[in-house]
Amino acid sequence: MDDETAEIELLEQNLNKTRQISQRMTSILSSFDTRLVKLEKSILPLYNSTQVLTRRANNIESALQKIDEIASYHEGVAAEEALILRGPQPNQLSAYTEVLERMNVSVAFNSTDSRDKARLVESGAKKLIQLYTKLVAEGSSGVPLGGSEFTPVPFPSSLLVTLKPLVAFLRTLPLPATHPSHPAAPGIQSALKDAQRGYGDMRGAWIRKCLETFGKRVVDRAETIDGVAAGREVGKWTQDLLTVAEEEYSLLLELAPLTTPAAISSTYATLISPLTNLFTSTLGSLGSLIKRNLNKNTFLALSAYSSLTSLQPRWNEIMSRRADRKENELKEGLHSIRASCLRSFPEFLADIRMAGLGKGSEIGTGVADFTMSTVEYLERMPAVQDAAASALLTLGDGNWKMGEGTQIGKTKAAEVDEQTVLEHFTYDVVNATVQSLLALSRMNKRPAFGAIFLLNNISYLRTHLLVRPRTDVPSILSRPSQELLQSNFRTAKAGYFDANFSPLLQTLIDEKDKGKSAVKEKFTRFFDLLDEVTERHSIARVLQDDPEGRATVADEAVKLVVPSLQRFIQRNLGKEFSKNPQKYIKMSPEDVESLIKGFYAGGGSSAPSVPAPEKVTSTLLQQAGWGW
Repeated sequence: MDDETAEIELLEQNLNKTRQISQRMTSILSSFDTRLVKLEKSILPLYNSTQVLTRRANNIESALQKIDEIASYHEGVAAEEALILRGPQPNQLSAYTEVLERMNVSVAFNSTDSRDKARLVESGAKKLIQLYTKLVAEGSSGVPLGGSEFTPVPFPSSLLVTLKPLVAFLRTLPLPATHPSHPAAPGIQSALKDAQRGYGDMRGAWIRKCLETFGKRVVDRAETIDGVAAGREVGKWTQDLLTVAEEEYSLLLELAPLTTPAAISSTYATLISPLTNLFTSTLGSLGSLIKRNLNKNTFLALSAYSSLTSLQPRWNEIMSRRADRKENELKEGLHSIRASCLRSFPEFLADIRMAGLGKGSEIGTGVADFTMSTVEYLERMPAVQDAAASALLTLGDGNWKMGEGTQIGKTKAAEVDEQTVLEHFTYDVVNATVQSLLALSRMNKRPAFGAIFLLNNISYLRTHLLVRPRTDVPSILSRPSQELLQSNFRTAKAGYFDANFSPLLQTLIDEKDKGKSAVKEKFTRFFDLLDEVTERHSIARVLQDDPEGRATVADEAVKLVVPSLQRFIQRNLGKEFSKNPQKYIKMSPEDVESLIKGFYAGGGSSAPSVPAPEKVTSTLLQQAGWGW
């Protein structure tokens, strides 16, 4: 118990000490707190002042940074402005376009200086447009390629390297349709329209310059070369023109800054305007040439009509539809040429009939000019068969006869096809030629010469149109036409024999109760007429340009005369009609045969040689058993 009391007392003592210590600590802490309060009250004004200064320092730093940014920005703007105003430099196009693109973006986001930047964008765009125009002008100048054949001049590839990226950027520039609120859009659009119009003008003038020389050459050659070939050259030149226009359209689609359909059509119409004017003037010159001498230039008209008609669908597409044009210069030109073609058919027939009147020239025995013209006309017709048949069908079956009969209406004309109407026309040509030849042969005061004239001309027609044609003439001649030629050839040959050899044969006809004097007179008359025939054939050559025909006629003439002469001599030599028969029988049948064959020998026009009468008669008398 005592121990426990002692422990309690000890604990109380310790507790008192602890309380005393705690009180002293509390006192000390209270003193610290008082001092801290006093310190805080002393430091707080300084802290507040320091915060204000720090905030001001931060504001000053921010202001200085902003000033630096603004200064740097204005320095960049000034540099970019100088770059834009200076214009695009060689090999710096991409840097120039990048600056414009940045400024254009700034304008689009409505920055504070967007209006100034818009002016710079417009100025830079116009500088680029000027470069575009300059490059197009360089590619549209120079000396066109020469030579006999037209060769298109492509746009220089060295310029395309710069033009293509330039055009690609120009197409991104702001326009009223895409950037309605952009201040520079109207000005840029106006400049682009002017540049694109200038593109059309420059390219059009250049390709006209390239084609013009060849167009003049076509017109000049049309007066000197074959009409069919000249007409084909007209078609070839027009085809070259269309090819160039098509290539220019493709180039326009590639290089046009404004790509709307309306802008492309308008520019293309401007571009091809010089071409259509050139085509119109060239075709006008050809039309004047054709009309000036339609008879000579008929096949130029037909060939040109054929060549150009085949190009009409292509012209409609390239020159009318793509340019959104109603004008069709090729169609108008074809109307003019077709009118000349339609006029040529009745005029050609009228010329043939006029030739049959025999006015203005001497009628000889050779091939008449209009006969050769007819053959040449028909020989050349297959080359332009389609065009001629089409024109004749338009004219109307039979309407080329110029008042010879009632005109055929459209209903009847529609019942025949092109081949039939062409065959009808060629029949009328052949028939008119034959009738004119018959009329001229009858006009000759010496029928024998008229018969030679008719045979020469009809044979010339038949040989060149049927027997040995140089072109496919038979394909356009109907059976009646061919029968007409064959029939008239037979008639002309019979008339020739009748006019030249029938008088000889008539002298060899035996007459009953006629004495020796009659026989003498017949021999005398026969050889006198033979001399006339010989003289006639020395003047008038028969079938001079037809060796085969001459050989045939020579054989037929010999068969006609010589057998009759042989029979007459054999009948009368035995009658002793004369003591001096060589006086009357001047030539043997063999010599007469040689003489007649000599009429048809080719080459010169000298008379065939006549053997000596003494030699001839001696041979005949020996054959007949007479002494000499």
